[in-house]
Amino acid sequence: MFSGNEALRFEEYVRLRQDALLRTARRLVPDPVDAQDLLQTAFTQTFVRWDRIADKNLADAYVRRVMINTRTEWWRARKFDEVLTAHDPDASVADSTDRYADRALLLDVLGILTPRQRSIVVLRHWAELSTEETAQLLGLAPGTVKSTLHRALIQLREELEERERDFHAAGGTRPPQGGIARPHQKPLSTAA
Repeated sequence: MFSGNEALRFEEYVRLRQDALLRTARRLVPDPVDAQDLLQTAFTQTFVRWDRIADKNLADAYVRRVMINTRTEWWRARKFDEVLTAHDPDASVADSTDRYADRALLLDVLGILTPRQRSIVVLRHWAELSTEETAQLLGLAPGTVKSTLHRALIQLREELEERERDFHAAGGTRPPQGGIARPHQKPLSTAA
């Protein structure tokens, strides 16, 4: 295996990163218990190969890849059983058009940002990393992350407001789907 010092480094890594990685696991599988199992499986596989990960700063990426591969293996191994019922099951499907429209709008609007701004917004708000984690990952000062995030969120808000105005000017009867702040909603936070 590897030295006791490396085992301690792995234990500390797990202690520090397990909450953030559990959020990733919960995005991969719908059941919270399965998400915990997925993360534990990924940690076990990572522990076995810990000494081969030369840059420990990339350990999160390795664990995420293991989780994705494990989830895929679980999906392939599942069994489908037919269950006979007296009546046909309800075949209605929830309409998720709004969710996809929101996502499409968000991805489109993110395109107006610089690559650095986009990276910071994604790491802080999607990956839910702290300012310090984001700064370390991108090799920036925490103050740079905060100011860049602040400016990026202002740009995003202005772009969304402009698109809403354009939509209404073009004769739209309702605002486009997406994260446009309305009077009863809390706007995007610029707090770091």
